[in-house]
Amino acid sequence: MSTAVIHDTRLVLHRELRPLLSEPFSVLFRLVQPLFFLALFGPLLVSVSGLGEAASLQWFVPGILVMSALFGASTTGANLSQEIHTGSHERMLVTPLSRPALLMGRALKEIVPVFAQAALIVAVVAPFGFDPSPAGLIGLVILAAFGVGLGSLSYALALAVRERDWIFWTVQQTLLFPLMLLSGMLLPLDGGPGWLRVMADLNPLTYVVDAERTLFAGTVGDTTVLYGALAALGVAAAGLWVGIRGMRRAAA
Repeated sequence: MSTAVIHDTRLVLHRELRPLLSEPFSVLFRLVQPLFFLALFGPLLVSVSGLGEAASLQWFVPGILVMSALFGASTTGANLSQEIHTGSHERMLVTPLSRPALLMGRALKEIVPVFAQAALIVAVVAPFGFDPSPAGLIGLVILAAFGVGLGSLSYALALAVRERDWIFWTVQQTLLFPLMLLSGMLLPLDGGPGWLRVMADLNPLTYVVDAERTLFAGTVGDTTVLYGALAALGVAAAGLWVGIRGMRRAAA
């Protein structure tokens, strides 16, 4: 990645973060959402899995972090749709900013709250037995790469449908929940039927979730981490390729 792209990405990220930071209530609400999910779903997982509270948290918390990134990155296109309606997107296209920077800056904006959520969740659940490894920081980098790719795909979808917002939300919701449920982030899929496990193996998010759990448990030199990193990089490469093509077509 060239220095110019990195510089432009930083500019776009700063632009995208300013409205977010000016609304402290929305930022606070986004931060506490995963805690509500942990509080309401966590006890059910303990009773279903038969594991202790500490072991369940060790398994469940990394999945919650991935879920937060999934929800945030998949809505990148919604922000773009609003900018298309107001005309600010067209003004951005005539600037000398690089096209990959426009994609990555907007997608990374959705990852920043995930990092803040990770710090808050770890601080809250650590007294209950969750023991995060420093290797989890590597997991957050993998998660950021996945978020950039998914955010770019969301961006491309918004460009394709433009003012027809209902199509964006229909496609986003149709794909979001199968990706989430088939990744095993909420419940283990080991005991599921064969067809379900096959579909889970085809889901790149499955490998990201497995890598996050492995890294937060403190294991770095494992093939699970490698597969998760490759899946995240593959989604990032595909998302940027599709997003840049979509942007060029929209600007033509």
